[in-house]
Amino acid sequence: MLQAHLRAGRDHVLAAVEGLGEADLTRTVAPSGWSVARLLNHLTHDVEIFWGCAVVGGDEEARGLLQDGWAVPVTSGAETVERYRAWSGRTDRVLATTDLDAPPRWWPPADLFPFPPFGTARQGVFRLLVETATHAGHLDMAREGIDGRQHLVVG
Repeated sequence: MLQAHLRAGRDHVLAAVEGLGEADLTRTVAPSGWSVARLLNHLTHDVEIFWGCAVVGGDEEARGLLQDGWAVPVTSGAETVERYRAWSGRTDRVLATTDLDAPPRWWPPADLFPFPPFGTARQGVFRLLVETATHAGHLDMAREGIDGRQHLVVG
């Protein structure tokens, strides 16, 4: 059930960016300076790579790629979308083989991430869900500002 909700959230993210051209993916859409592509970098690096693959999955390659997703340079909007798809799929493969009642397979050192470790991998999945749903809403607002498209708006 958790994976189904996560998949729905990711589908929402991808629907919010579907059909946008390079200029709309990479232009600033928020007063804080982020673009749709920068938000996708955040979801890729700080959510899928960090929470899904590194923390829940203990994936060494993912741990080696850890960085502030907001600061990752945008090479192209289309590439950013594809990277998000790829890492979401990788997280799904991790979750398919994870005992959610077991502890996460990795936790960052306290000097880098000064928060207490989660007791179960399930808490990491909840973090994936919250981040994905929150930012899907942000992308809805950005999309409405770009071209007026609205997602699930009740009249």
